[in-house]
Amino acid sequence: MTVLHNPVIRGFAPDPSLVRAGDWYYLANSSFEWFPTIPIHRSRDLAHWEYAGHVEGAAPGGTLAGVPDSGGIWAPSLSWDGERFWVVYSVVRSVGTPYFDQDTYVSTATEVTGRWSPPRRVPSHGFDPALYHEHGRLWLLNLQNDHRPGGRRFAGIVATELDRETLAPAGATRLLLQHDRLIEGPKLLKREGWYVLVLAEGGTGFEHGVRVARSRNLTGPYELDRRPLMTARDDPGWPLQKAGHAELAESPDGDWYLSHLTARPLRTPEGPRCPLGRETAIQAVTWDAQGWPRLRNGDTRPTVLIEVPELRRTPGDAGNCATSPHRPAPDNAPPYYTLRSPGDPDWMDDTSRPGHLLLRGHHGPDSLWSHNLLAHRVTEHRTEARVTLQATPTTFTQSAGLLLWYNTSAYYALDLTWAEPEGEDQHGQQWQGAGRTGRTVLALTTRDGAETARPAVVEVAAGTALTLGVTVRATEARFWYAADGARVPVGPPLDFTRLSDDHGPRLRFTGAMVAIHAVDLVDASFTADFSDFRVTCISEIPE
Repeated sequence: MTVLHNPVIRGFAPDPSLVRAGDWYYLANSSFEWFPTIPIHRSRDLAHWEYAGHVEGAAPGGTLAGVPDSGGIWAPSLSWDGERFWVVYSVVRSVGTPYFDQDTYVSTATEVTGRWSPPRRVPSHGFDPALYHEHGRLWLLNLQNDHRPGGRRFAGIVATELDRETLAPAGATRLLLQHDRLIEGPKLLKREGWYVLVLAEGGTGFEHGVRVARSRNLTGPYELDRRPLMTARDDPGWPLQKAGHAELAESPDGDWYLSHLTARPLRTPEGPRCPLGRETAIQAVTWDAQGWPRLRNGDTRPTVLIEVPELRRTPGDAGNCATSPHRPAPDNAPPYYTLRSPGDPDWMDDTSRPGHLLLRGHHGPDSLWSHNLLAHRVTEHRTEARVTLQATPTTFTQSAGLLLWYNTSAYYALDLTWAEPEGEDQHGQQWQGAGRTGRTVLALTTRDGAETARPAVVEVAAGTALTLGVTVRATEARFWYAADGARVPVGPPLDFTRLSDDHGPRLRFTGAMVAIHAVDLVDASFTADFSDFRVTCISEIPE
């Protein structure tokens, strides 16, 4: 047997959708405001996963410019009809409002790693769509969103039959199920004459869980199981929290497994926080005498270690950080992530000198439109990142550096930039003639909600290459730079857990990243040369 160690895809990898096609299992995850859109991993044994590509073109028009933090592409559902892969997902353009302003799209491909068809819009009753295939017929399942004051915002699960070729509705929309507790994320399968509806229950935080309903008819009525299939909400000390948003898949040998999102919290005085975001885990499932699915461990809490049959292992990462180019590497390591666009050759050049990236500055880090940033997921609570930077900023409107990033209102940045001569106020004196050249500095900036602070400014030599770094140890992050071979700390230790879903008043759904970026607020003429960008995540998985 092989021991599977959860989470199997570590760091920001929420809302997993699991499907088996032949000898391969495939997992699709939400990408929200990030590119590549809808990353997909694959495995033969469920324990060892490799990056297999993404659904290129999932963002209509090739951009998510303007979508809010934690907006964009939500909860893709991957399916296989025996000939083609299908993916259905929502593009959410409003977060924290009653409407969501979302559109739902379908794309298909004959191979996950191949070309995906241009997205086609289908009825958009709410987010968390899924497709169900049966005897050549196609059904769209969805959460029903009720935006009206006084209504039930999450108003049940609906299904609409679609024409397989045109994707137009082929019949009336049917209400399948409503429940007093919040339910979403519907996934449908058929087993022994029962239509089994797997649902996310209780929201995607620490109250999250999985509930199952079933019916003899696809359109219902559906009977809810008397107990959740899985949840950790009653045991706050359990290592895998937020367990929910699940999908069942059958192995070639007739065994059943459940993919689900989960999180590994850090304990803080303010309560548990999960800076790594929501991750992907796998559980083994059996069916009881009454035909209901149960976790094989006999509990409703998810298990860290799962035994699965030993099969041929696949190469690739087991969730560790990688330092691959923006395009997928030959070993299928995950690419860089970019915000709201797939990247533009005008501001990113990794071909003129191997190992170097030239970023052209554009909008600032609070921008929802054109922030030139390249990121890697943080996948472990012990992480170190470093990069060598060479740039010559001549105004405070130009900067480049290394970030710990969550979103536009939650980040820490160590930037090379320009400042007035020491002792002078910030009045833009660089425009006041010859001799007023100012200083080249490293500035540490912290952003927490509406508050932006600069706890440290360190003068450095102009025009020289600098190595910038950050070290994360559980709840603490510390920035530094290297001078004459020695590390020099910059600023105080920072609270890494503020870069999490669980800090702040707004809804948050992604995870912490390490990133490099460049900013030029005037004319996008400033460029910064980055090299040796390395992210090392120290795995918690025993050897």
